[in-house]
Amino acid sequence: MKNRTAIWALLILAVLLMESAGAFAQPETGEDKTLSPYFFVKSDDPELDPLPLKSTSAHAHISGVIADVAVTQVYKNEGKRPIEAIYIFPASTRAAVHSMKMTIGERTLIAKIAKREDARREYEEAKQSGKSASLLEQQRPNVFQMNVANILPGDVIHVEMKYTELLVPTDAIYEFIYPTVVGPRYSNHETHPQDNWLANPYLQQGELPADPFDMKVDLVAGMPVQHIICPSHKVAVKYDGPTSASITLDPSEKNGANRDFILKYRLAGGRIETGLLLYKGAEENFFLLMLQPPKRPADKEILPREYIFIVDVSGSMHGFPLDMSKKLLKDLIANLRGGDKFNVLLFAGGSSLMSEESLAASPDNVQRALTLIERQRGGGGTELLPALKRAFGIPRAEGFSRTIVIATDGYVAVEEKAFDLIRNNLGDANVFTFGIGSAVNRHLLEGMARGGMGEPFVITKPEEAPEKAKRFRQLILSPVLTRVKVDFRRFEAYDVEPRSIPDVLAERPITVFGKWRGNPSGSIRITGLGGTHAFEAIIPVEKVKPLESNSALRYLWARHRISLLSDYNHLRPNDERVKEVTSLGMTYNLLTAYTSFVAIDSQVRLVDGQAVTVEQPLPLPQGVSNYAAGEGAKLSAPSSAAFGFVQPHRQYSKNAADKQE
Repeated sequence: MKNRTAIWALLILAVLLMESAGAFAQPETGEDKTLSPYFFVKSDDPELDPLPLKSTSAHAHISGVIADVAVTQVYKNEGKRPIEAIYIFPASTRAAVHSMKMTIGERTLIAKIAKREDARREYEEAKQSGKSASLLEQQRPNVFQMNVANILPGDVIHVEMKYTELLVPTDAIYEFIYPTVVGPRYSNHETHPQDNWLANPYLQQGELPADPFDMKVDLVAGMPVQHIICPSHKVAVKYDGPTSASITLDPSEKNGANRDFILKYRLAGGRIETGLLLYKGAEENFFLLMLQPPKRPADKEILPREYIFIVDVSGSMHGFPLDMSKKLLKDLIANLRGGDKFNVLLFAGGSSLMSEESLAASPDNVQRALTLIERQRGGGGTELLPALKRAFGIPRAEGFSRTIVIATDGYVAVEEKAFDLIRNNLGDANVFTFGIGSAVNRHLLEGMARGGMGEPFVITKPEEAPEKAKRFRQLILSPVLTRVKVDFRRFEAYDVEPRSIPDVLAERPITVFGKWRGNPSGSIRITGLGGTHAFEAIIPVEKVKPLESNSALRYLWARHRISLLSDYNHLRPNDERVKEVTSLGMTYNLLTAYTSFVAIDSQVRLVDGQAVTVEQPLPLPQGVSNYAAGEGAKLSAPSSAAFGFVQPHRQYSKNAADKQE
């Protein structure tokens, strides 16, 4: 009897503690829409190959400020049953994907660009008729999905895609990033059919990718190259001369696809490649201007600032990412000036505000904030939008310039709504983002920072936090150039992007894309204020020769235009902007949310039977725990695992229709 009473007492205590753990959980207003990843458990079926992607290799050629990247995925069916492979993978937020081809044995098929619905229909028809086919779709501007149909037993299929991106240096440091893994996304909102990729299977925490990864970079600069480093992976650097080098991945990194590949380098003397590039096409002409801004102005009077720190303490931040976030915030908050004000808003499934009004940055208030942050453990969903709305709703301190700082891994599925919210409140605050983790959602982080006229930062290792915090303070305290304007004199430019240039907050070039008509003549004039001094630069156009080698400018211009449309507007089927994005994709042969690449073999290869759909499981980003995307406790309350409950493993299914949602 006593034992039974004790058991009941423990059960009641456990229930009470779990209710406490859900104090900041999202309200139970309906069906749970949490899109938690399900974890991969290898099938016992000996006839099925559950890991069809056998390798991924990338070769980047960087010439000046433009990177051309070729990515090859090798699929092989080592089982006894025909399969369809589905693979989710990331790309750079600036990638302009303009080509794809599929090779089966001796046959190479060049993919065509088509409207998304048409490409999907052609692919499904080919799959049903027994033809091999591949389909490349964009799920987010930095998340792609590859489908390869009817891979027969013993087949080896190579799929190659090519993309171009612009490298813009910051503080004279060039950075090339090749993303390798898509982190799990959280959403409690009604999802659209195109968002089914969110439920992709994942390997267990710490389990290495099954497919080998290889990376090579050929770097050719217009000036001598110095200080080539790769903080993410072990690499070998071979200098082919003062202005060029080859970078290859160390063999020990063949399973290094659970974190982004990051390459950094400088040019001699801290210089940056600036100037005007022209391209004359058959129907349209394009230009790219990169101009080095003035040096950072000397000390000047600085207005007091109000900082709102929005801190993600959700399940995907549990462990390593949250530890990095704490280190960053301690550095930022501890170094506030005495005349500043600040506030801290924690969010997961709900949100918790340190004070209803911002507080003076006194030693006592700073210590209170640091203690609050230190108590967090990570757990629950990632309700970013309510947190942003609450932050913008905090009464403004009169006479203070407001800055919002967001620290998150970005594993949410509400990018467009977040961009709109920030853009609609641009007059109230500028926004800076800190991406925390080894494979963050750069599309969200960069889009929020662009919309808020701020800068994005990414911290992949704890030791990077002090350096990034220092640079943030430098940007805030002294913008390089303000009130920037561009004028074209006797140079017929049109479709210029960006339409207005934000304040230059770092020693990075002013970048302007556009088209031009007629002959290259006249000049481009840029004016602004560097501190209290007027700035003017005049670039003569007639001295620049259009080059065929600058053909990538057409892709870069179109990609930039598409990025703006995607960032700042709701792109839905009834929106006119959908038509503009579709037209850009079809005209410039680019992968977009509404245009896809499809390649179809003319031969019928699967006569009898039906292929089994296999979703290639993804590794969790390095340092991300199994608590990602909604599992675990809310904010700093104890997790359910503390009471003996463990996160369930959802069984891998041989049939997509059997998959648990």
